Amino acid sequence: MLGITKEDFTIRAKNFDLTQPWNLLRIITGAFMFPHAASKFAAGGLSAGTVGFFAKAGFQPPEAWVILAALVEAGTGLALVLALCTRFAALGAASALAIAVYALHSIKGFGWLWNMGGYEYPIFWGLTCIAVALNEFNIRRAQG
Repeated sequence: MLGITKEDFTIRAKNFDLTQPWNLLRIITGAFMFPHAASKFAAGGLSAGTVGFFAKAGFQPPEAWVILAALVEAGTGLALVLALCTRFAALGAASALAIAVYALHSIKGFGWLWNMGGYEYPIFWGLTCIAVALNEFNIRRAQG
């Protein structure tokens, strides 16, 4: 079944077996979302630089978009680490990363190298999220 079921909300020990490469990839992919969420905050509030970036990219009101981005990144990261609604969490994380690429492109134009403000990093992690989602969809399809 490809829709959401009760199974999607069940935490299972087998999902934390680190000898299984897809578990390891899923957990790492989820964990890498947490720094994205944390980077939205500074000194007990929203990061002024991040709010300014969102405003410059055209997201209005930028504060609301920053909070939404942080919630999506933290929520999808937690869901991926815990293997909850994995395929949908992975697609949600990939979508957030695609929006990050859009924002980077709208402000800086084409740029590939992440250390120069490019979008190599979010594209890599977005594609990794898509791979995790596709693996989960394949597992669900095989289960019938």
